[in-house]
Amino acid sequence: MEFQVLGMGCAKCAKTIEVIERIGAELGKAVNVSKVTDPATIMRLGVMSTPAVVRDGQVLHSGSIPSRAQVEAWLNG
Repeated sequence: MEFQVLGMGCAKCAKTIEVIERIGAELGKAVNVSKVTDPATIMRLGVMSTPAVVRDGQVLHSGSIPSRAQVEAWLNG
């Protein structure tokens, strides 16, 4: 499962990556998380606050570190 975390490298962005990877490992899901810091890409996706999480070109979440329940829903959905 491919995810992108959009942001300029803040602590919340790093934590978001860690949370997705950790929960994926706990659930036994193959997860690949890439970091996107390019402002043009972030704007093109319409993201106004970071961190943001994208899967298959769709913004799933933005503005905070996602909750465990949210990440589990993405991984199981």
